[in-house]
Amino acid sequence: MDRASFFSPQAGRHVTAPPVSSARFGIGDIVRHRMFDVRGVIFDIDPVFANSEEWYESIPEDLRPNRDQPFYHLLAENDDSSYVAYVSQQNLMCDAESGPVEHPSLDDIFEGFHGGRYRLHRSMTH
Repeated sequence: MDRASFFSPQAGRHVTAPPVSSARFGIGDIVRHRMFDVRGVIFDIDPVFANSEEWYESIPEDLRPNRDQPFYHLLAENDDSSYVAYVSQQNLMCDAESGPVEHPSLDDIFEGFHGGRYRLHRSMTH
């Protein structure tokens, strides 16, 4: 099977991906982590793992996700803070019913919360 290649600035290297990668979630969707009390809104998607090896190795081996799946960049929040998270598809589930996210960077990327999801600023769409 042929694999596509793209450069990942986070990883500092070229990453290969299968020709078809099926993302379960889209930009603007609100999701929750399956194991941790974290929720957030997706602002970018990598078709496969594209972060640094150091980041990947820092995940305990028994929790380390498979690399050949979509990974999502989230404006994330928990009870203590707001931050940017990088989460595998297998560890996310839909959470639109819990209402909007209150991350301080939301207004920089999204124009508002409509119908259970966020809409990108028009200037950020292709």
